[in-house]
Amino acid sequence: MEEEEEAIGLLDKVLEDEDVFLLEECELGTPTSPGSGSPFLVAVKVEAGKGLEMRKLVLSGFLASEEIYINQLEALLLPMKPLKATATTSQPVLTIQQIETIFYKIQDIYEIHKEFYDNLCPKVQQWDSQVTMGHLFQKLASQLGVYKAFVDNYKVALETAEKCSQSNNQFQKISEELKVKGPKDSKDSHTSVTMEALLYKPIDRVTRSTLVLHDLLKHTPVDHPDYPLLQDALRISQNFLSSINEDIDPRRTAVTTPKGETRQLVKDGFLVEVSESSRKLRHVFLFTDVLLCAKLKKTSAGKHQQYDCKWYIPLADLVFPSPEESEASPQVHPFPDHELEDMKMKISALKSEIQKEKANKGQSRAIERLKKKMFENEFLLLLNSPTIPFRIHNRNGKSYLFLLSSDYERSEWREAIQKLQKKDLQAFVLSSVELQVLTGSCFKLRTVHNIPVTSNKDDDESPGLYGFLHVIVHSAKGFKQSANLYCTLEVDSFGYFVSKAKTRVFRDTAEPKWDEEFEIELEGSQSLRILCYEKCYDKTKVNKDNNEIVDKIMGKGQIQLDPQTVETKNWHTDVIEMNGIKVEFSMKFTSRDMSLKRTPSKKQTGVFGVKISVVTKRERSKVPYIVRQCVEEVEKRGIEEVGIYRISGVATDIQALKAVFDANNKDILLMLSDMDINAIAGTLKLYFRELPEPLLTDRLYPAFMEGIALSDPAAKENCMMHLLRSLPDPNLITFLFLLEHVAEKEPINKMSLHNLATVFGPTLLRPSEVESKAHVTSAADIWSHDVMAQVQVLLYYLQHPPISFAELKRNTLYFSTDV
Repeated sequence: MEEEEEAIGLLDKVLEDEDVFLLEECELGTPTSPGSGSPFLVAVKVEAGKGLEMRKLVLSGFLASEEIYINQLEALLLPMKPLKATATTSQPVLTIQQIETIFYKIQDIYEIHKEFYDNLCPKVQQWDSQVTMGHLFQKLASQLGVYKAFVDNYKVALETAEKCSQSNNQFQKISEELKVKGPKDSKDSHTSVTMEALLYKPIDRVTRSTLVLHDLLKHTPVDHPDYPLLQDALRISQNFLSSINEDIDPRRTAVTTPKGETRQLVKDGFLVEVSESSRKLRHVFLFTDVLLCAKLKKTSAGKHQQYDCKWYIPLADLVFPSPEESEASPQVHPFPDHELEDMKMKISALKSEIQKEKANKGQSRAIERLKKKMFENEFLLLLNSPTIPFRIHNRNGKSYLFLLSSDYERSEWREAIQKLQKKDLQAFVLSSVELQVLTGSCFKLRTVHNIPVTSNKDDDESPGLYGFLHVIVHSAKGFKQSANLYCTLEVDSFGYFVSKAKTRVFRDTAEPKWDEEFEIELEGSQSLRILCYEKCYDKTKVNKDNNEIVDKIMGKGQIQLDPQTVETKNWHTDVIEMNGIKVEFSMKFTSRDMSLKRTPSKKQTGVFGVKISVVTKRERSKVPYIVRQCVEEVEKRGIEEVGIYRISGVATDIQALKAVFDANNKDILLMLSDMDINAIAGTLKLYFRELPEPLLTDRLYPAFMEGIALSDPAAKENCMMHLLRSLPDPNLITFLFLLEHVAEKEPINKMSLHNLATVFGPTLLRPSEVESKAHVTSAADIWSHDVMAQVQVLLYYLQHPPISFAELKRNTLYFSTDV
């Protein structure tokens, strides 16, 4: 505890030191002339020789402490290898998962600091006035993401180590006495330290490194080549510390009540509230005894931002109405799907423009203008996307309704509140002064600082993954009794989470084995969530907010989609623990450019990967049999399904259907009638994706892209119809057949034309690899201009009045078909 308090004191110095504040002001303000008497320049205007000597002293001290830190990390890593070795034997000390949790990121941190030390040491030992080492500190600061991962896992690591010590004597002995090597010139060869103390060292280290940067800057002349590099490293380090200081110091998340009791902030975040029949973005704060809903006040330039309290409920008075008790929600007009899709496209286009401006070293004013536009669209998307109701009630009368994007969030808020309500809580009323003090503390205490939109992120933050995530949900264990169980998968997209796939319900079991594979499209995603539900068949339990039967969440968990782990060709199997339930799953990732490569089938006997003209000629048909049968089945029992074509079908079912169509099996119709409708829709999409060339052909692809960009409506109409006529007959008839099918039931299945165009556009138009090399500018980005143009082409035809093949061909006489 003494070490922690010392570190907290150091942290306070880093975050509150007046010199640091002056440094920030100088950085943000206009350049100060040497004669202006700036307090900052007074602080750094030191005699050059003396300054450089001080630099050497600061660095020598830091180098010595860095050696101690590396020895501490080595001591922590020492038991890891033998523990891993025993994990695969019949008598393991710890499981592999426990080892990976306790020693999470320690190896990476060790390697970063070892490299830093090995590079800095010779520079300090062979010192001269011209030595530069700012780039080393800048590199060290740029790798702080590893520390973020460590900090996020820190509490879990400690809890796991403590539980393992209690249940295993061997591990307890190891963790109570780890040997740390003394410095090279020290008399003490080793000191004994506990594992708990060593696990705290990385948190302590970032704070000390930041202090050293602060001292180095004080003693580095402004014109020294190291100065801007150290300044940059300090900026990154301070931003990092600000973002994690709540994790380091629990006292920062507390406020004292008038009775002298500690009121802790437990959770906070941005939620969309339905107020006066409209959506409002609120910042909600959950304290140990009260829930407070606030909004940021508008403040004039230079003034500190403050929150304005909209309402509060003491937790003793807060109740969750059961679905059947809750009254129907006030009328809130849902945002049309196509407008949400439009916003996404605008955001992506603006993102591309910002990147271009930066690459061309464009004006910062132009970049700021684009960023502002992007924020406005992202804010609208964030405000209008959520649809899942979360209602809370004050037992003294008033109800409040929030809309969330995900069942996961709803469950997290509900669980956090219910956990606090298990304590002996008293009802109370806050006086206006008490409420003012509590609301005033929110700005300092909050853990979520920014609205969760990408325009708030730093440029060096991960942009997320674009492409396809393949997930197999294998099985689950740990249920206390048999139930009807299923899982859903969610991924984040544009700042919020959306449900992407759902396993079948495994009836009356305590050990479900789904073994179902899904292909999930990622749009800049960074996390995968798995939720496990018990299916409810009781029709009395209907939620009046959305008329759906409420299923019970049995467990939920989240996995970071780390590109280095995920981006391999092999399956990566993992287990996620949730409330005592363990779900086993596997995943692998395919980038978008890889997933849409068109590779012709080597066998010409099947239908997948074979030219459409070859298939129709062989079948003596106008539209391939696979297309006709899938469309017929979807129209028979799936066209009214909400989100048909967007929800992922089980990959193993899709592969089974692919095999029977390729083999022209006589049991196709029987298999289709038994198959889940999302798998049939997925098979149809897969057929078009695997064509050796897109349905609208490689030859015409550039012309379609140019045609959709025309601004004159008459010229566009003329060009687009002319291009359609130019398609080979099998392609044209199949395209018209598909158009008629997908556009028919849009009001019922909630798949807007925009959604359908997004699902089918890149599949029907995306060129083969040779063409794509010439046209795709950013293969990693699903919302590149190229993909958006493909969506717009399909949308153009979807919005068109019904197009007849005969009519199109009759008009061919009047037009040339050369493009």
